[in-house]
Amino acid sequence: MNSNSPVSLPEVGGRLPGYAYPTSVTRIDQITIWMQLLGDTKHLVVYAPSDQSLPVKFEGITQEVGDSHQLGIFPMTITNGRALWSILPNLKPTPIGLKTSIGMGDRLGFATPGHVLALRNILTREPSSKIFPIFAQQSVRENLRTGRTPEQVLNDATWGAFQAGWTGPVGADADHLKSTTDIDVCSSAGYSQYTIDPGSFVDGAADTLDTTSLIGKYQTLPWVELESSPQELLQRYSDRAHDLGECKISISREELHRSAVKYGRAIAHVVEMYRHLVNKGMPFDLEVSVDETDTPTKGVEHFYIASELRRLGVRWVSLAPRFILRFQKGVDYTGDLQELANNIAEHATIARCLGPYKLSMHSGSDKFSVYPFIAKETRGLVHLKTAGTSYLEALRVLSEVHPALFREIISFARECYENDRISYAVSANLSNMALSSALSNEKLPMLLDQFDARQVLHVTFGSVLDRYGPEIKAALLANEDAYYHALEKHFFRHIEPLLAYSR
Repeated sequence: MNSNSPVSLPEVGGRLPGYAYPTSVTRIDQITIWMQLLGDTKHLVVYAPSDQSLPVKFEGITQEVGDSHQLGIFPMTITNGRALWSILPNLKPTPIGLKTSIGMGDRLGFATPGHVLALRNILTREPSSKIFPIFAQQSVRENLRTGRTPEQVLNDATWGAFQAGWTGPVGADADHLKSTTDIDVCSSAGYSQYTIDPGSFVDGAADTLDTTSLIGKYQTLPWVELESSPQELLQRYSDRAHDLGECKISISREELHRSAVKYGRAIAHVVEMYRHLVNKGMPFDLEVSVDETDTPTKGVEHFYIASELRRLGVRWVSLAPRFILRFQKGVDYTGDLQELANNIAEHATIARCLGPYKLSMHSGSDKFSVYPFIAKETRGLVHLKTAGTSYLEALRVLSEVHPALFREIISFARECYENDRISYAVSANLSNMALSSALSNEKLPMLLDQFDARQVLHVTFGSVLDRYGPEIKAALLANEDAYYHALEKHFFRHIEPLLAYSR
């Protein structure tokens, strides 16, 4: 039986070279397993009686130790990671459902132990609160820029959670999927949540089309895929009040035309992706994301999207609308907070009445002014999605422990910014960003608190990792504790406001 209490490292562990991670030490019947740093590479170590077969077969070297025990040293491969799931099943991703949750993207593959520290800190202080973690979360775009595969992302999160001794359940989010091929790759890797991004099918021009053009586009929507017709849709929704219990929504004929033209093809795409997932016969959570669009999602549009998806048999646990004034990467919200609170309240009411399902907050890192009221307005039916902020904290640590390398990264990021910013919502101006040559080593970390510098560093991660990835990872490995404690402090600020309404 797996022990959740502290377990002593066997005496043989102290004789191995390198460092044994004490939080990883786990006892399963008479077998003890832990993670060991051997040189500059981490391994799984298994210590077991010679007459006892290992619970699963790991790839690696096993040798006899004395007369009574065997010692296995196994690399942290994807195959061994999956084998680890069979003896520590909590590390295998599982669907979340409607629990309050947070996605902790990790572009380097090193951050999970720090994420665990933050959660453990929070849940120790508030043991009655529940925050469901998704340690493995990375989009197709991020994988392309980091050169990682979905399997590698999930494997890194598995070993990171094991290293930190996480004993709770975990999820894994295959983020911003656009094709059934994306689904196939991620499902074979073992992901539990699938975030469908139909953004390329959203017609933002619908908001401003003249009447003739609008009606023309409405008539040519993919009605067969939508299992409806132009007239049937009008009969279902237009020119009447829809009583949702907490509120009533009236949608005019023109509003319905614009909503359908804007989101109709996106709905058809979500249905196709959802049915592809269902046919795989596996448990999963579905998230629908329409946040990466040029115009905000209006309340009547949210009502239309959710009502049509439900009519077409789609079941989802979270939906990411595009809130007013797009959330910018890596910084706090810059718009009118009361206006945003009203916008979130409207979407949260619709989500409760037509689901219930969670509102998902994308580009959610560092929005410290927003967390208290999104938790309140959603009543804990919220999924907070973060990504690049863990990478920025890695750079903060780097600025302190390896300032020369950090200065090179700053200069290189400035060169790459204009090209790398194209696919992101940012407004940083290079002229507002201090030159690293003008700063002393002691002041370099301050760049990670400056608006423009944060955004420049946030969106250039792919270029920077392509050039400096090995050096960054070596520096972090040499300063693991500093990185983990930086993440613990940073993510405490993200998670703590959610606790009062967690579910």
